[in-house]
Amino acid sequence: MTFRERYLETLLFGRPDRIPLMPGAPRESTLAAWHGQGLPPDLPYTKALCRELGLEEMPGGVRSPGISFIMIPTFEEKVLEHKDGHYIVQDWMGAITEISDRYDYTYIRSAKDFVTRKWHRFPVQNHADWEKMKERYIIDAPGRFPEGWAEKSRRIKEEGSILSIHFNGPFWQMREWCGLENLCLFFADDPAFVMEMATFWSDFITRMLERIFEQVVPDRIGISEDMAYKAHSMISPAMTRTFLSPSYKRWVTLAKAAGCPLIDMDSDGCIDELLPIWIEAGINVCHPVEVAAHNDIIAFRRAYGRKMAFTGGIDKRAIARGGAVMRAEVERVVPPLLEEGGYIPGCDHGVPPDISWPDYVAYSRLLAQYCGWL
Repeated sequence: MTFRERYLETLLFGRPDRIPLMPGAPRESTLAAWHGQGLPPDLPYTKALCRELGLEEMPGGVRSPGISFIMIPTFEEKVLEHKDGHYIVQDWMGAITEISDRYDYTYIRSAKDFVTRKWHRFPVQNHADWEKMKERYIIDAPGRFPEGWAEKSRRIKEEGSILSIHFNGPFWQMREWCGLENLCLFFADDPAFVMEMATFWSDFITRMLERIFEQVVPDRIGISEDMAYKAHSMISPAMTRTFLSPSYKRWVTLAKAAGCPLIDMDSDGCIDELLPIWIEAGINVCHPVEVAAHNDIIAFRRAYGRKMAFTGGIDKRAIARGGAVMRAEVERVVPPLLEEGGYIPGCDHGVPPDISWPDYVAYSRLLAQYCGWL
């Protein structure tokens, strides 16, 4: 089987010859630590890991054709103030953000490391700001659909990779526009405004998907929707159903009618209140299932059966401790879920720098054994 075939068979509760080996990806600081712990600096960690495990390098992966769902144009990135070891900047989303001067704009643009930020102001403070923001989401904006995207999409599938289209969910997107505190106030004080923004985003994504589906059918739709704290969701289940579920259901209906088999929800935090809502909407995959946020992936499987597949779910803290603690965590999660299907095991978020390279290799070796590679 190709990677694409294994990935689909696994998450659709089929019969793959082996489970995809996807232990989790390091961030920049993790790689820097690993280079002092035995990872060759001139070798990609994936290739080095395969050598350590005695495996051939595995082709394929989850790939994107580069379609852009972000605002176009973006805001000008500029430093507003620099003092006491911090930058205050206007970032590409129009937010006024404070970061350590150890970092630069590239750390705000993408999650390439574990960076703490402080937000001072967001671009949508009121209805007038919102009217200006809407102008940045034109479907035909230059650069939204890169030249040759459809041909690239077909090649991704032909090479045995998963063709994935990824965009923000309505909560994530409204939080980027308004900030969490202001958004929560709008939920309480101006719900019609929240519904207007959510509907706008639903319409924008729907039009984007319709254009994509005219040319290609993705294997996977990925929705970024971080909307939970360590113990609870950020808004109530009732609010989720009222303001967010209409978007989910609309996109899922469209995607499944086109033949896209996987709708994958990404949310950090405690998702136990959210899982049944996502299942109602037709979402059928979820990650990363953080253990520190009181998620019990075994209990979730007992409760929802084949209605939800998972990736991730292995406690990063146990991997960092290594040895018997790591093994006990893997054995707690992996064998029972692999027996039932619908699960690709991996770290329950980005791999942090307190997981050493030797411990990562040992953990990956154990996963490779369970997944049928060794």
